[in-house]
Amino acid sequence: MPRPVLLFSGGWADMPLGEFAPKVADWGYQGVELCCWGDHFEVQRAASEDDYCPKKLDLLARHDLQPAVLGNYRVGQAVCDAIELRHKRILPDYVWGDGDPAGVRDRAVQEMLATVQAAQKLGVGVISSFTGSPLWSAVTGYPRPSAAEVAEGLEAFAGLWSPIFDACRDAGIRFALEVHPGQVAFDLYSAEAVLDALDGREEVGFTLDPSHLHWQGVDPVQFVRRFPDRIYHVHVKDVALTLDGRSGVLNAYHGPGDGRRGWEFRAAGHGGVDWENLIRALNAAGYDGPLAVEFSDAGMQRDFGAEEACRFVKRLDFEHT
Repeated sequence: MPRPVLLFSGGWADMPLGEFAPKVADWGYQGVELCCWGDHFEVQRAASEDDYCPKKLDLLARHDLQPAVLGNYRVGQAVCDAIELRHKRILPDYVWGDGDPAGVRDRAVQEMLATVQAAQKLGVGVISSFTGSPLWSAVTGYPRPSAAEVAEGLEAFAGLWSPIFDACRDAGIRFALEVHPGQVAFDLYSAEAVLDALDGREEVGFTLDPSHLHWQGVDPVQFVRRFPDRIYHVHVKDVALTLDGRSGVLNAYHGPGDGRRGWEFRAAGHGGVDWENLIRALNAAGYDGPLAVEFSDAGMQRDFGAEEACRFVKRLDFEHT
């Protein structure tokens, strides 16, 4: 049976969920990955108001939509990042507080623990998130970290995240950390290191977004083959490399849509990802979870792109023999 097709709501967080949901249904989606910012899902309200989650479920059910995944990427980023002023833009005021790094990280951990409780109330079985990284500045920077410093960074990551993963284990919720530059896990080998640092705990796996791998020159198919039982969520987003001898594959000072960039996220099917081979790899791995469109294309109107992407994924997704 084809996998359910979801739309990640983060690209429409400026719009109330009550206005967004009917659009999602009209475009042909079966459900949503709810972002934990804007009006779409507020973790503290879910924790403190008994009727909050039932009202969200009722709203979505009126449009035949299911909230299959909860995405709390912004707060997750602050759990083990080196906190800077730029984090203030993405964090709730009550998590940022006075901006003291230790306090921000502690409040981020508490918010992620509350996210696990909220997911239980919502009946969601997967939380997808960024993790942040105490090592990222050394990945592409100078001086390079020593082996001991890498080990210390991975140990710090495991120490900060383990209470959250414990809560997921106890709640029967799978945690899918998104493999992405800027995170502890950003390619195949760093993903191996993360699982080793966590002693392979089963509640932790990955959100596979092939655009983040293709952008770096990593084959998403190889990633699936290496971790066939750890793909807990999949984002459908494309990327186009526009290397012209003047820019590279590192993140740029220039924003999306700027012609000086060496790469750009694109709507699914409009970039360089080999989607057919990826679907074949997911089939071989036995992945039967949702395919969640994440729309991020600076050159395409978002509503048009979301509707087209839904049709693309439904045509693309085929069953294993």
